[in-house]
Amino acid sequence: MHPVMKPALRRGWRDRDTVQFGMTPAHALTLGPLDSATRGFLDLLNGTRGLPLLREEGRRMDLPAGRVDTLLERLTRAGLVDDARGGGPAAGALRAKEHVLRRLRPDLAALSLTTAEPGGALARLAARRALRVQVRGAGRVGAVLASVLSGAGVGEVDVRDVGRVEPWDVAPGGLGAESLGERREAAARSAVRRAAPDRPPRHAHSPGSGAQDAGHCLVILTPRDDVAVHAPDPADAEQLMASGTPHLYAGVVEGTGVVGPFVLPGESGCAGCLHLDRMDRDPDWARLIAQWRCPRARRVGACDLTLATAVAGLAAAHALAFLDGGSPSSAGTRWEASVPGLDWRALPVRPHPACGCAAARRDADRAKPEHSATDGEPRETMAVQRPSTERRNAGAARPTGTWRAHV
Repeated sequence: MHPVMKPALRRGWRDRDTVQFGMTPAHALTLGPLDSATRGFLDLLNGTRGLPLLREEGRRMDLPAGRVDTLLERLTRAGLVDDARGGGPAAGALRAKEHVLRRLRPDLAALSLTTAEPGGALARLAARRALRVQVRGAGRVGAVLASVLSGAGVGEVDVRDVGRVEPWDVAPGGLGAESLGERREAAARSAVRRAAPDRPPRHAHSPGSGAQDAGHCLVILTPRDDVAVHAPDPADAEQLMASGTPHLYAGVVEGTGVVGPFVLPGESGCAGCLHLDRMDRDPDWARLIAQWRCPRARRVGACDLTLATAVAGLAAAHALAFLDGGSPSSAGTRWEASVPGLDWRALPVRPHPACGCAAARRDADRAKPEHSATDGEPRETMAVQRPSTERRNAGAARPTGTWRAHV
């Protein structure tokens, strides 16, 4: 291990004996009291020295025996220390690609803030290179979102859509003006390649290999049709539900941006649950949807550029949170914001008892009382604890505010 104080956290001394790492309440920690030798030792944690050399330097600075290991243990437990050479073989391979790592340096620094284990941030960044994501829809939201994911290091970002690029599809970071008239799908894939910090890794399922498609880690549905954004058709996700593929909805309808729900099949509410819940609350919902979905003369829907960019960025952030092993707040939730205020609000999408998805059946099973094997009478019992299938929220272990750790 070659310890280094996380460079993403700015350092500031509150007084001679107390140092603060980080500025914002979400990540700031204060350490103290520190003696002069310990203060000087912190400057040696720059990733150039291994543990044996650091222990030797500690002895030269008259630090008590065992003080170096104790200090490093506490700094690591506080999430302040990274390992300049850690992360495993994949991280080492990425570290060797200096031109790629330079591009991704800000992303690496951001990951270090939500990854406590030394070397974990680079390991997560390297793991993105092996992931496969599909974006269905290449309008102002989908093309930008796909480019952002590619630029953030996701190895394969496939884009699917039909038709040709229209003037109103053009957006900074997405489809450029030079792509007008090109096939929308091909133009979006070109934008993804331009945004990538490195060429995607070759896999056995690459076109022409003859191998079976290994599937996608995540599918993001970003329809250009505003009705499909407002009321996603459950039929569009039937195969995703059947295969257990996580998927996320995002788009713009009129003056409202939508991100979510993030559907974890069998765990959270789906598009079918959303549709059935709306029918329960609005007796005219089915009639309205049938009218809105009727084919009409071609028209250009409202899609504010700044709103579309905000939706693409937020959806990409939720996607990366999931891909990095976290639990995005859009799981079972639909986030909406409308112009001009852009105040985001969360609308829950709960499993609906009439929906055929596994999440609805799971909730129904949990609600059933258990029967005793001795008396045959139904009784309420505590649910059996099973290993959670939900992904861990990478930032959940640390509450907001400034911590104080005595070292």
